[in-house]
Amino acid sequence: MRSLRVLLTCFACLLSCGALAQSAEAPTAEISLELNALADVSGACRLTFLVTNQSGTSIDEAIFETVIFDNEGSVVTLSLFDFRDLPLDRPRVRQFDLPGMSCTSVGRALINGASSCVINGSQSDVCQSTLTLSSRVEVELLG
Repeated sequence: MRSLRVLLTCFACLLSCGALAQSAEAPTAEISLELNALADVSGACRLTFLVTNQSGTSIDEAIFETVIFDNEGSVVTLSLFDFRDLPLDRPRVRQFDLPGMSCTSVGRALINGASSCVINGSQSDVCQSTLTLSSRVEVELLG
């Protein structure tokens, strides 16, 4: 009986160690979207994003509904930002211009959700469920 208990305990330890090793090796599935830079260009504020798709699959089309707020918190514009294709594990830079707006007047940007996310010709929720946001500039990126 004692040897059976020892055997079961050892078996449980092996299962636990295997699960821990597997979870440590598996990367977190995510689409990392970073507001990387702002620049005033020809009467517009240009937003530059760095996006890395680590969701586990290539994305054929990713379009995000994006809301821009001014420094007082008022909505200035609601636009669809087309990030196009996002290959797996390859960073991409995408730029979007806000015509007639100075970058100093941009207060925050909100990714309101994925308007379209196409994988292998079909809509998917991957763009919404695995999205992580960050900002390298003083403009906050919310989601």
